[in-house]
Amino acid sequence: MLSREVKKRRTFGIISHPDAGKTTLTEKLLLFGGAIQKAGTVKRNKAEKTATSDFMEIEKQRGISVATSVMGFEYLDHKINILDTPGHKDFAEDTYRTLTAVDSVILVVDSVKGVEEQTRKLMQVCRMRHTPVIIFINKMDREGKEHLDLLDELENELNISVRPLSWPIGIGSTFKGVYHLHKHKLNLYSPNKKAISDDYIPIDSLEDQQLDELLGEKAATTLRDEVELVDTVYEPFDVSLYRSGYLAPVFFGSAINNFGVQELLETFIEIAPEPQPRSTDLRLVDPYEKKFTGFVFKIHANLDPKHRDRIAFCRICSGKFERNTFYHHVRLDKKLKFASPTSFMADNKSVVEEAWPGDVIGLYDSGNFKIGDTLTEGEIMNFVGIPSFSPEIFKELENTDPFKTKQLEKGITQLSDEGVAQLFIQNPGNRKIIGTVGELQFEVIQFRLLQEYGASCRFISMSTSKANWVSSEDPEALKKFLRSHASKIAYDKEDRPVFLAGSQWDIDYALTNYPKIQFHETSEWDRVDAKA
Repeated sequence: MLSREVKKRRTFGIISHPDAGKTTLTEKLLLFGGAIQKAGTVKRNKAEKTATSDFMEIEKQRGISVATSVMGFEYLDHKINILDTPGHKDFAEDTYRTLTAVDSVILVVDSVKGVEEQTRKLMQVCRMRHTPVIIFINKMDREGKEHLDLLDELENELNISVRPLSWPIGIGSTFKGVYHLHKHKLNLYSPNKKAISDDYIPIDSLEDQQLDELLGEKAATTLRDEVELVDTVYEPFDVSLYRSGYLAPVFFGSAINNFGVQELLETFIEIAPEPQPRSTDLRLVDPYEKKFTGFVFKIHANLDPKHRDRIAFCRICSGKFERNTFYHHVRLDKKLKFASPTSFMADNKSVVEEAWPGDVIGLYDSGNFKIGDTLTEGEIMNFVGIPSFSPEIFKELENTDPFKTKQLEKGITQLSDEGVAQLFIQNPGNRKIIGTVGELQFEVIQFRLLQEYGASCRFISMSTSKANWVSSEDPEALKKFLRSHASKIAYDKEDRPVFLAGSQWDIDYALTNYPKIQFHETSEWDRVDAKA
């Protein structure tokens, strides 16, 4: 049973630069999986349905994804779990954490703009972890870059070898469809935004005269020449190189017109890895182990604003998870059981009785979980490698409605638990300092505090540019340092001292005068030791 369930599962993240069509592609994959009957669009048109995977109010208003959405569906006897991530760089931290919970990635690239800044950064994270990547070149129905130029750009900019598995016929106004190199099938293009169309024509050989009739002589000749060139220039597809993270298969299509998506999905099921072993601070955990293990990679409060719920997203790593069964929370060293574990289809949730390695479940949480927490059947170990980042922008939080102080306190605590921002407290005066990776996060915090907690606030800019966690093996030296730099010391949520520096010079100067003090650029979640 366990073996069969593990083999059935494919858990992947969809990543891209903003506006490349990532959330639209997610919608179309859900459409193929029968999880939804009509796809929406992210850029909202009042007559259109809002994208299923963008469920937070601010996402619907602004037309961008700012939180990771988790969705599951069945297709061709496989269970597909999609984690759709925010593309905006201000929410990169959420995306990086999500990449720890997937076994592979689909990277969406805009055929008009090619490789963009955020695409490079995300690819670096994938390469660092040797995560297998499939590339989907989107918007082929628009006038964009030449196909071969795009492939060269992908190899040069992303530092990875590529191999086309489908090939476009024309581009923009001359776009006629794609030829599936992997399956020797022709898929003719017809703009079809909402439903699934089936225009596949099996082609035994590119010399088939059907091609000339269907495409026209000129387009058919061009296709033959280009496919011959591709087969000459690029090595045959090697699934082991793909699974090791060294080779990226490439597909072409138009997500908004639901074109080229089926080739992508069916090939993905065939070649993508099943749930993989995961590292802990003690050992490697194999998904086929009988005992349950899992870790929390995301926390989201008020997924449903009416119910004020808080959900911890748990990736199952091994064994079988069962509802109403006690599991060991390693950091708190206590047993917890979950009466209503949920599976997701964007904002639609359903209670699950059991779940298997590769699945992502939502655990209703009353404040027990932090990002990175591990659940086991009793073994004391922690999953490692969940990244955290020092903030880049710091602002003081000011309460603009004294009657809502309690709501503001609760709201900012919960939002920082989610990883939306980091919260630092500075005394005297209990000053709240918020650290984020980008400016847009402050807007999201302000919006969510008002919408979800009824608390209003504003942010005051600060001259701080770095936050360094400080420690020392000499308690007296640490005490002396904290006393003498009291105006620059704040404390994080775990009550660990943080040095708020205006520049690198402040840190260098402090190090010169206090050689026994160590500065740390990353805040490590308290469960992770040096092995992480």
